Amino acid sequence: MKASELKGKDQAALAKELNDLLKAQFGLRMQIATQQLNNTAQLKKVRRDIARVKTVINQKDAK
Repeated sequence: MKASELKGKDQAALAKELNDLLKAQFGLRMQIATQQLNNTAQLKKVRRDIARVKTVINQKDAK
């Protein structure tokens, strides 16, 4: 996901995207705890996507 894609969305869509990413991160953490996760790079990707969404939300709030 790119920041330019996120900037075109409204606040409600960004909040939904953030909620979905947080749920995905929780699921990945549970898979790591039970040793079911093969691709650990997914966790890093989701963490960075969460940061991107939060950054765009903060930028929109500042305007």
